[in-house]
Amino acid sequence: MELSNPTTPISVDATSRRKSRRNVQKPVFYQQDPKVSIGSVTSNGSGKRKRAAQPEATVDAEISSDETSPDEEESDPDEEELKEQRRRATSTKKSQNRPAPKRSKILTAGTTNLVMRPASNGVKRAFKPRKPRARQNFSRDEATGLYADIFSQSQSPDEAAVEWISRYDDHNANAMCDLINLVLKCTGCGSQVDVHDIEDPDNATSKLTDLQEEYQAQNITDYPLISKARGTTFSRVTMIGFFQSLVESAHASGLLYSDIALIENIQLWVTTMSSSGIRPFRHTATVISLAIASALCGIMKEIVESTASTMRQKEGEQKKKSVNKGRVAALQEKVNDTEKKKDLVEGWLRDVFDTVFIHRYRDVDPKIRVDCAAALGTWIATCPDIFFEGQYLRYLGWVLSDASAPTRAEVVRQLVRLYKNKDNVGRLRAFTERFRPRMVEMATRDAEPTIRASTIELLDMIREVGLLEPDDIDTIGQLIFDSEPRVRKAVAGFFAENISDLFESVVEELGGEDTLDEVVAEVADDDYDNPRIAWLKLKCLAEVLRSYDKDGDGESRYERPQAADYVSAFALESRYAMSARSICEGVPEAKDWEVVAGYLLYDHSSTLAKAATDDSLQIFKLRCQLDEKEESVLLEVLGAAVKLRLTEAIESEADKKGKKTKARKDESREIQESTALHLAQIIPRLLRKFGASPSTSSAVLRLEHILDLEVFQELRRDSREYASLLDDVSKQFLTHADHDVIAEAKTTLLHARGCEDLEEVTDSKLQELWEDTVGTLRQQARTKSPQISSLANTVRRVSDLASISDCVEIFEAEPRTSTKGASKATSTKVYEILLGLIRDYGSEEDSDSATMVSDAMRSLIFYYMWVVRSLKEMIERKESPKDIPNFIAFSATVQGVINSRPKLDNLCVTATGTLLDLHTLFAPLRNLSLPPSKEDLDGSANGAIASLIQEIPRKPQETILACFLALEKNYAQKAKRNLEPPADDDPPDDLESEPEDSSDDDNDDGEELTRRTQYRQHELLLAEKRLCEFTAKIVLALLGQVLDTSGPKKGMLRKRVLRNKGKLGSNFKDVLGYLDEPKTKKSQKAKPKITMKEGTKEKPPEKSNALVTEDDDEDEEEAESPFENDIEQDLRRTSLDVENEEGRAAEEHEGIGGAEELEGDDDIMGD
Repeated sequence: MELSNPTTPISVDATSRRKSRRNVQKPVFYQQDPKVSIGSVTSNGSGKRKRAAQPEATVDAEISSDETSPDEEESDPDEEELKEQRRRATSTKKSQNRPAPKRSKILTAGTTNLVMRPASNGVKRAFKPRKPRARQNFSRDEATGLYADIFSQSQSPDEAAVEWISRYDDHNANAMCDLINLVLKCTGCGSQVDVHDIEDPDNATSKLTDLQEEYQAQNITDYPLISKARGTTFSRVTMIGFFQSLVESAHASGLLYSDIALIENIQLWVTTMSSSGIRPFRHTATVISLAIASALCGIMKEIVESTASTMRQKEGEQKKKSVNKGRVAALQEKVNDTEKKKDLVEGWLRDVFDTVFIHRYRDVDPKIRVDCAAALGTWIATCPDIFFEGQYLRYLGWVLSDASAPTRAEVVRQLVRLYKNKDNVGRLRAFTERFRPRMVEMATRDAEPTIRASTIELLDMIREVGLLEPDDIDTIGQLIFDSEPRVRKAVAGFFAENISDLFESVVEELGGEDTLDEVVAEVADDDYDNPRIAWLKLKCLAEVLRSYDKDGDGESRYERPQAADYVSAFALESRYAMSARSICEGVPEAKDWEVVAGYLLYDHSSTLAKAATDDSLQIFKLRCQLDEKEESVLLEVLGAAVKLRLTEAIESEADKKGKKTKARKDESREIQESTALHLAQIIPRLLRKFGASPSTSSAVLRLEHILDLEVFQELRRDSREYASLLDDVSKQFLTHADHDVIAEAKTTLLHARGCEDLEEVTDSKLQELWEDTVGTLRQQARTKSPQISSLANTVRRVSDLASISDCVEIFEAEPRTSTKGASKATSTKVYEILLGLIRDYGSEEDSDSATMVSDAMRSLIFYYMWVVRSLKEMIERKESPKDIPNFIAFSATVQGVINSRPKLDNLCVTATGTLLDLHTLFAPLRNLSLPPSKEDLDGSANGAIASLIQEIPRKPQETILACFLALEKNYAQKAKRNLEPPADDDPPDDLESEPEDSSDDDNDDGEELTRRTQYRQHELLLAEKRLCEFTAKIVLALLGQVLDTSGPKKGMLRKRVLRNKGKLGSNFKDVLGYLDEPKTKKSQKAKPKITMKEGTKEKPPEKSNALVTEDDDEDEEEAESPFENDIEQDLRRTSLDVENEEGRAAEEHEGIGGAEELEGDDDIMGD
């Protein structure tokens, strides 16, 4: 019989039904249920039957089972029970063949009940029967019917589709039944429909409801479309390919149009399933429906092309002199036929869009939303006559705001596909105007770097067709400074096109490219001092970068952190250095650093004198004139280009396979040598021209850090050449007051000391710097009312020099009296001068005085560091130290500064940290001692060394805790984190809460809001940095046993510091992690500890059988401390313990992970 249209009523003739060919007895027991028909007995299975559905391949078994009585059917075990019995018998037989282990009884459920959980490395816990995870088995052996034909790889999807079409021609109801059962099987449902369900389309919804209830009762969470189980034969590509091939085969054979019920019945069942509340049904049906629609789009494209071709043939035939009316009529009939087909296909496409896509593109499952977005993009590209309209494009625009990253990525991918075709620009104009702000927002602020990179590629295409606004172009161009490398790489082409556009406009202003070629003469490749057209490109680059860098240094609008809060400029990479590779990849002229250097060194003074002339060359030079900001920008680009050149030279030593050849190494070495020589010649010239400005001077000094001194020395260059360079660096160090310049010059000197061959030259320059700096300090200290800013700069230079060279002799040396009338103040030692500055200016409120006091304390800390280093070296050489330093005066002076300032004041925090550093500094000397000698029979030298190791007094300890509480509370307020409630024995909290920011962010414009957000972020990071640095000093003092080790309140400070360990972020937690007690593995034997006085081995403590809880562990940690060595050993032991902890955690996971996984499998969220 023919399969009717689901929209029309069905009348079934009883005589036309297919009769069973088997002899059966009178089915008395089926008459008990009047709802079950005879047709359902012979079908593949029905949801209304109580028995599980069986495939067609087991018809004989079904017959035999149908002939049995109900009592026998209920008593016989089913297939699953038989499998379980065979599995248990096999496992029992195997267990009898091997000796039973001691713990075999534990594996028997219910035999042993443990009162406590065993150790992770001991015996496993009692066996708990695992609740099997509900999962449908899609193995090749159990696949039957159409599912087996498609996924068994015996047939291709095209062959399977053709075979199904032939079966449909023979008996459409049976073929349609197989097809719907295929869809159900693809969802993971084991139930099936029968022919009567197919013949009754009005009951399709209720039948699917029954199937869903049966499926949901099985608690199946995995289905083929998302399953990653091994051994499955299902393939998403194969399933989609089959349904697309089926539609295409039906179109090719004409069945798609002669039997409209085919596609309508498929849509009836699949569309109903696509609205199911169960995710496997909904997802699978949606994918199938979208695949069918994609195939229909391809058919629509073919029909449109065929119609156009037929129309051209008809018009050509009509234009002939002798018109063949019969051919014209045939062509017209063909056109009419294709138009009818076109109307049918278009109706089906719109039906799929209205019934499936509109509901599923915003589905709760992001995977379904991704499929919908991909399908819509395919429909628009394949069938633009229908879907390339604003009413359909808007769905792509709306999904750009989807919460799921894969969905947004898929939409961007489809839009890139559309914008690549230049013919689509006209149709996309309205869409671009509507959704351009959202695309710009995604490129600048999306959480996923990959999506930002792909969106930048999309906006680049939009820019090429002229649909991007100038403000948006600048916004995207500024991403060249982004912190994400993938974003910078993606924006390189966009940024380069901006530079090229500006360059072309400037060239047109100057008369065009031909005019410039005539004006600017050709120069040799190695002639970098004469003008060239590349200078104009570099000028455009500098202008664009200057416009993008609106904030200048980026930190100028914030208060510079003082003392211990400052961040060294030379330790951070500039934004130009980060974006150097992207800039050089987009602008090749910037990659040639010799051209950039020649452009910067060119003297434009003569150009300004002749600015009024009409000479084209002078006009060109005037256009290339750089201002100070542009010079600073190009100097940063110059440093980045040099680094890039050296990096590429090193990378070029190996080929694509990673093999290094002698020729490549020689070439790379030659590039490095030529770069070093040329750079050594250029740096002094750049310093002479740009050394006056702090911004440009620091950029030039950074170039010296790149210079490879070993290559410079291998070329047998005269040391006087490098000494001349150090003279220029010393001049910058002495003349500039800018902190960045002084820091860069100090790093340059430290870099020079790293080369052994140039160490002598560098030390002589350092000695000269010491003499000049100390002389200036004494002269300023002798003045009754010195200028505070100048004195602070001098102290800063002393601090920087003390950090890179030994300053003990300089600080303790008496000055040479040059005149008879020298006052007593001039004979003061540098140590006493710095101590007096701390004492005199420690209570001043101005920022210059606070900075000077901080640098003075830092200088003295470096002094004591060099002293401790000297003591260690002398003890290692077994020499008795002549003079033992005394830090009591320095400690008392620092305590005076602490008492005179508020607890959260920068200088107070710095002074408290200095006090901690001072006492911690001598802790490593605890285990160092000199052997007895004739000169020191009474051991006085060891006693003097031991006297340096002193615990911080109790009153300063209270100040330390107060500063810690202030910093902790300050950061918690800024980070909006909750702290643990205070204990009864905590010191009173006199720190006032920080007032809330009363400014209304809603009234601020975009730029002001961004500035305010950046300021808050800056303050938050600074507060966290100050807290972590101060806490680290406390941790070192605790490990060095110079803090909180005696007195009635012993351990209170340690306990208070650890209270909020897990409340203030991972950085704070990691710092306090060094206070964790080391725990050794149980499998490792502890080495016997040998005391210093007695060589006997201590007995290991006896193991207790009592249970130890976490609270008891904490009490033990407070009761005894294993840190009995110096700080370096403590840190080493702690770092090793971290690795042991990680290893032990992995073993514990392996030991008890199995049981946890058994329980975790049940906690799976379904629909």
